[in-house]
Amino acid sequence: MTSHLHALDIDANDPPLLARFWAGLLGWEVSDETDDGIVLLPGDDTGFRIRFLPNPAKKTVQNPMHFDLTSTSLDDQRDVVARALALGGRHIDVGQTPEDEHVVLADPEGNEFCVIEPGNNFLADCGFIGALACDGSQAVGYFWSKALGWPLVWDQDQETAIRSPHGGPKFTWGGPPMMPRDGHRLRFDLAPPAHGDQQAEIDRLVELGATRVDTSAAGTGWVTMADPDGNEFRVLTPR
Repeated sequence: MTSHLHALDIDANDPPLLARFWAGLLGWEVSDETDDGIVLLPGDDTGFRIRFLPNPAKKTVQNPMHFDLTSTSLDDQRDVVARALALGGRHIDVGQTPEDEHVVLADPEGNEFCVIEPGNNFLADCGFIGALACDGSQAVGYFWSKALGWPLVWDQDQETAIRSPHGGPKFTWGGPPMMPRDGHRLRFDLAPPAHGDQQAEIDRLVELGATRVDTSAAGTGWVTMADPDGNEFRVLTPR
């Protein structure tokens, strides 16, 4: 059986700071704080956790993935932006134009996200987290569709999108040109089901086009891999 997406990991200089920001913005519950970081649990159908892991390295480049948050009206869009700013976010410029209706913001450590204008048809049936928008190739969209067992919901002009059969956000890949893969600060944690086998899942992902980055799981409970575009992710023990 395929693995499920257990968590989206975000490296943070100050995990409690980022956890407070995103918990306040998303309305999610802070689950626990351990030596491995802080976990937020979704209060909706998002389907995966967000985990903030300590990393002293400063963010230096634009992240290859970001959240697109939805809004129900112009007033709601303004309220979401105002809430983000009050929690410690800020406006940033990533090349958007004055004609763009979405608002580009960053969290307190500079991680980019967008507040999408109301009436966006592509995200119409999605929740508050409408999409995890990723920089990546058509091939990597195909890879993640097979890796997670999620169907393609968009495949056109080298742009792809997948979505869990259970709902939640769409995961999108925009096609070329692509950003350099330096400074991985966000990554997926995959986990085989409780009765599954970690090594068998690693072998399956290699057959799909992934590569092993760190094959030593001793003492960690995970193996680090990379998808066909070079994005690192981790395969955890069954759970």
